Amino acid sequence: MPFPSFDPADPLGLEPLLADDERDVRDTVRQYCADRIEPHIADWFERGELPDLPEVARGFGRLGLLGMHLDGYGCAGTSALAYGIACRELEACDSALRSFVSVQGSLAMFAVHRFGSEEQKREWLPRMAAGEAIGCFGLTEPDHGSDPSSLRTRARRNGGDWILDGRKMWITNGSVAEVAVVWARTDDGIRGFVVPTATPGFSAPEIKHKMSLRASVTSELVLDGVRLPASALLPGARGVSAPLTCLNEARYGIVWGVTGAARSAWQAAAQYAAQREQFGKPLAAFQLTQQKLVDMALELHKATLTALHLARLKDGPGIQPAQISFGKLNNVREAIEICRTARTILGANGISLEYPVIRHMNNLESVLTYEGTTEMHTLTLGQALTGLAAFR
Repeated sequence: MPFPSFDPADPLGLEPLLADDERDVRDTVRQYCADRIEPHIADWFERGELPDLPEVARGFGRLGLLGMHLDGYGCAGTSALAYGIACRELEACDSALRSFVSVQGSLAMFAVHRFGSEEQKREWLPRMAAGEAIGCFGLTEPDHGSDPSSLRTRARRNGGDWILDGRKMWITNGSVAEVAVVWARTDDGIRGFVVPTATPGFSAPEIKHKMSLRASVTSELVLDGVRLPASALLPGARGVSAPLTCLNEARYGIVWGVTGAARSAWQAAAQYAAQREQFGKPLAAFQLTQQKLVDMALELHKATLTALHLARLKDGPGIQPAQISFGKLNNVREAIEICRTARTILGANGISLEYPVIRHMNNLESVLTYEGTTEMHTLTLGQALTGLAAFR
């Protein structure tokens, strides 16, 4: 039996490890992005907007991407691996797309699905899965990011209602959301609330002047005496472990997503190096350029192998938070380095939006610190490896 030929796009031969339905997810999302998003994304990034986000959300809903790894209530109920593959293809187009899907499905929808009442699930999940209602997730505050246990947003009882006061910061989808999952301190500890954004006292001014994730809607949430009925409380969410459980869902998507951004940058660099001539031959014929391309490929496909293994754990015996930290820490760090190396191969063209490299590079600077900074994931792993906590 002859050996299969070497595939530069799949040097480790991972393609046969995917099932047919997983390849279908990959191909469907990749084609949708190529047809609907890629022709416009550089312009949207430059303008700092994602026009007609509600229509984009409905398009993703028709593809079954929103809450796709959740069961019931209009969700697709796919494997964690299929969800990861979708995240990779979305982020290969732009991190803003994966961020939208991640916040919608792995944060807002997951919180309602895991911790919500049956009434909350039936009211929100089908519409969110269809992209007819956009959600956001309000945990990070102006003064508290890595330490959510110290958040200052308060929820107090007033008769049979709850009154929420506080501010949240760097909230994806905030100013376009119809519903916000907001975490607040109560006399009974940290609790979660389902907050319709039309509620009086709720506002979400958009954050401008970003140099990263420019095609993503990012907002502040302001809660000024927001009155909610008792039914707005997420009954199954108690303590800081509840929002951290949601964050682990989103971090898993990042582990996959950043491999898409890195793949896009590698492909741009490899194609450019094959076509650009200097000193009478293509850049790809020079030893130093080949070393860069090889080093980039090594880290890209090791990161993909890491993501694939974590997916098998998540779909099988279960995955530990420290293992997700392992993937997030490694894959984001290597993806950024791949983009930076790709930029050197493109030279001055590397900073032009005619190519995707600088856009991915800038976006990944946000991904590096959201859903847990490098330092926090390092300390999480450090504690898992040594048994000693170094957070405090």
